[in-house]
Amino acid sequence: MKLLYGVQGTGNGHIARARMMAHHFAKRDIEVQYLFSGRPPEQYFDMAAFGDYWHYAGLTFATEQGRISNIKTLRQLRPVQFIRDLRNIDLSPFDAVITDFEPLTAWAGRLQNKAVIGIGHQYAFGNAAVPESGADLRNRLIMRYFAPTRFRLGLHWNHFNAAIAPPIINPEERRAVVAEHILVYLPFEDQQRVCTALQNIPHHQFIQYAPQLSDTSIGNVAQRKTSLHGFKQDLCSARAVICNAGFELISECLHMGIPALAKPVSGQAEQLGNAAALKQLNLASVMDEFSQHTIEQWLLNIPAQTPQHYPDVAEAICDWVLKGQWHDNEALVNQLWQETDIQTAMPLLTP
Repeated sequence: MKLLYGVQGTGNGHIARARMMAHHFAKRDIEVQYLFSGRPPEQYFDMAAFGDYWHYAGLTFATEQGRISNIKTLRQLRPVQFIRDLRNIDLSPFDAVITDFEPLTAWAGRLQNKAVIGIGHQYAFGNAAVPESGADLRNRLIMRYFAPTRFRLGLHWNHFNAAIAPPIINPEERRAVVAEHILVYLPFEDQQRVCTALQNIPHHQFIQYAPQLSDTSIGNVAQRKTSLHGFKQDLCSARAVICNAGFELISECLHMGIPALAKPVSGQAEQLGNAAALKQLNLASVMDEFSQHTIEQWLLNIPAQTPQHYPDVAEAICDWVLKGQWHDNEALVNQLWQETDIQTAMPLLTP
C-alpha cells in the first residue's frame, strides 16, 4: 500500500501526531509520502522522521494578540497558488490519502476520486455530544469544508458515546522527577506581554517557549526557542503547564498527570471547544483571556491531576488503516478506550 499523508503544519500538535504515526508506519510494509502545509518551510524543525517530505503553502489562519485576525488571514491567503498546487498534486501513484486537517490532500483526494481518511482532532467535532463554543456559521463551514474527507476518525479526551478515539501521544513518555519550574507555551500571544506578566510573579520560576524567542534568561523567566527535545525534557519535569488550548500539548499533560492552565485562542473554534471540554470533563483549568491575576491565583493552589495513561493509539490506528475497512471504526474505538485509564469515561459504544 502507498499512502499520501497530509499534515496541517500551523501548529506543532498535528506534526507531533504525524511523528508518532510515522514511527509505526516505518515498521510496516507500507510506503508513505508526507505533505506539510500551513507555515513557511524554514519554520519546521526536527523533521527527520518524515524523510523527503513535500511542502506547500496551503491555507492557515493568522493570529494577533491571542486571537484570530481576519484581516491578517485575508492578506496572507493565496487562492490562486492554492488552486495551482491542487492541480499539480497527482494522486495516481497512491492507494489512499490520509489528512490531519490538511486542505490540499483532502481536496485533491475528493477531486481525483481517491479515498480520503481524516485522522485528527478536528474530525471529532460535529458529533452532538462533543462540547463546542464559538461555533458560528463561519467556523462550522470551516470545520466542514476546510479539509473534507470520505472517512474520518476523530480524536478527543472522551469518546462522548461516538466513534472518537483517544489522543495520539507517545505512551512511553512519563513524568520525570518534578522540578520547580512552570512551563509556559503561549505561541499565539504577545511574548513580551507574557514575559512581563511572569516577571511580576517573582516567587515562581518559568520556562517560556515560543518559536519567535531566542535562548536567554530575564529574571525568573528562562526564554527558549521552540525545539522538540528541549521542550519535551522541560515538559516532563514541569511542576505545571500554562498553554493555549491546543489539543496535543494538553493531551500530553493529561497522559502524564501534569496540571495545566489553558487559554484558548479567541475566535478559534477548535480551541474554544477544547476549553469547553476541559471544563465539562474537569480535566484542566481554563482562563478565557490572558490574565496575570488568574495565573497568580491558579499558582496559589495548583490542582492535582491524575494521569490518564493513554495507550499506543498511533500503533492501533496504523493497523486499522492497513486493514482497509475505513468505514468501520467502532471496534478500534472500543478497544482503545478499554485500554485507557480515564476517570471520566462514558459507557462505550454498543454494537
